[in-house]
Amino acid sequence: MTESTAPQADHRTVLLRGGDIHSPADPFATAMVVERGHVAWVGSEGAADAFAKGVDETVDLEGALVTPAFTDAHVHMTSTGLALTGLDLSAARTAQEALRLVREHAAARPDDRVLLGHGWDPSARPDGPPLSRTALDEAAAGRPVYLPRVDVHSAVASTALLDLVPGVTSLSGYRADAPLTGAAHHAVRAAAHARITPGQRTEAQRAARAHAASLGIGSLHECAGPDISDEDDFTGLLRLAAQEQGPRVFGYWAERVADGRDARRIRELGAIGAAGDLFVDGSLGSHTACLHEPYADEAHTGAAHLDSAGIAAHVAACTEAGLQAGFHAIGDAALTAVVDGVRAAAEKLGRARIRAARHRVEHAEMLTPETVAAFAELGLTASVQPAFDAAWGGEHGMYAQRLGAGRAATLNPYAAMLRAGVPLAFGSDSPVTPLDPWGTVRAAAFHRTPEHRISVRAAFTAHTRGGWRSIGRDDAGVLVPGAPADYAVWRTDDLVVQAPDDRVARWSTDPRSGTPGLPDLTPGAELPVCLRTVVFGQTVFVRPNE
Repeated sequence: MTESTAPQADHRTVLLRGGDIHSPADPFATAMVVERGHVAWVGSEGAADAFAKGVDETVDLEGALVTPAFTDAHVHMTSTGLALTGLDLSAARTAQEALRLVREHAAARPDDRVLLGHGWDPSARPDGPPLSRTALDEAAAGRPVYLPRVDVHSAVASTALLDLVPGVTSLSGYRADAPLTGAAHHAVRAAAHARITPGQRTEAQRAARAHAASLGIGSLHECAGPDISDEDDFTGLLRLAAQEQGPRVFGYWAERVADGRDARRIRELGAIGAAGDLFVDGSLGSHTACLHEPYADEAHTGAAHLDSAGIAAHVAACTEAGLQAGFHAIGDAALTAVVDGVRAAAEKLGRARIRAARHRVEHAEMLTPETVAAFAELGLTASVQPAFDAAWGGEHGMYAQRLGAGRAATLNPYAAMLRAGVPLAFGSDSPVTPLDPWGTVRAAAFHRTPEHRISVRAAFTAHTRGGWRSIGRDDAGVLVPGAPADYAVWRTDDLVVQAPDDRVARWSTDPRSGTPGLPDLTPGAELPVCLRTVVFGQTVFVRPNE
């Protein structure tokens, strides 16, 4: 583990007792001992008396639930922090409402060098007029403004911001008074982020880590790269995570690797892999995901940024350098290119070496039975976001608008992936969808397409242990002796235990099942509230007045 992901352990010995400990080591555990940043023991309340005199602190859980801390396997920390402190357009129901919010935000922040928004989702209001550049210029009084679509694969930019990008009108994806995509969008996003001051950036990163900690998240996978942020942003975040208490941050830098020199540069940045948002395609919402067949609502198949040969070269170079590779791929054609490329690398280096490297694919939404089987064969981790289905799935959601109901119903097939043995790691892609770990578990268990649903237990594992396994750590994300003491304490209703032959609908509270219980996440049930988050034995969040 690199310095940026290894906070200083608390050397005190702490006994937690009087609650429910979610541990496979003892499904009936009500107490846990933490020593030198690791779990030292889990067991029953009666046995805890033997430790009581030798500990530095005893915590009375008062019936609370203790679980491993969550891992969010795909986040953009600075953007998340800016969203928390900046202009939120997610509640705007029309373009006029969005423009009003822009006008108010501009008046409230006269000194900002650029106005940044998030959460604009025109697919939620398809019958209204688009958000135009001309109207944005007027609302912002001529200031630079960057308003990405909720999926961050297209954006509306003000004229003042476009003026900061010489030659933008000649770049692919530029349209005179419509959202920017492709190279034009990347260039304008870079110009907007370049105007963020170092102080703003640090403030945003602190806000994002603090918010994650308040939700019981102990680890975050930052997915950065030259098309998304910049090196100063990335290295600054890793430095902050090393110096200040909070959730761990594991960094991915999405840049192609051709040889050992490229791999060394990736490591020198502090990244654990040349992966994350290394774009093979774009997004469904922006019509830039790469498909085999045209969109239902536009007569084209999206955009391809990498072909199978380029994918094979990157995977082979990373594997030979001992570096994890990975890609952003959403459309079925993009995912076919990924598996064809990884398979070509396996033919060159051997399948065992490829599987051992645990290369990963972000989003992986439009999988087919053939590509699911290929993921399992090649040991590819699927870093996925169940909240996407909650937001855009269903018969009348954005996916159905873009693809038609038939193709939309095939998206995000989590049950088929688990049956095939595909490793899953859950994340949010925040700020595309919010940091919300229990909501994410619920979204997977109650997928809008019933055949894709998985058990709450499997979803919870994907959002805890799955994230650790995706970075090559099989010893973490679970509360057993010897594991890192990354855990969260929750106020929740009665626990339920899912019977082994159940998916979601039927529940068993029979203690003979020998399975640790989890909260009831059926739609409408109140989600657990985080009372405390601990990372490597250090408390990084305590809910006030609790």
